[in-house]
Amino acid sequence: MARLALLLFFVIGTTLAGSFMVAGLAMGLDTTRPIVVAATLGFLLAVPVSWWVARRISAT
Repeated sequence: MARLALLLFFVIGTTLAGSFMVAGLAMGLDTTRPIVVAATLGFLLAVPVSWWVARRISAT
């Protein structure tokens, strides 16, 4: 399951980081610090999300 979670992390992490960055830009936060914070939060949130998705996939 860890291998599946790692593979999912690459997809989910990129998606969440990109979504958070777009949301930050849409709110007018267009300097370096908010963009880096948004990308970091996306990648950090992707760890539990990818583990949860891998667990749900493995359960079926």
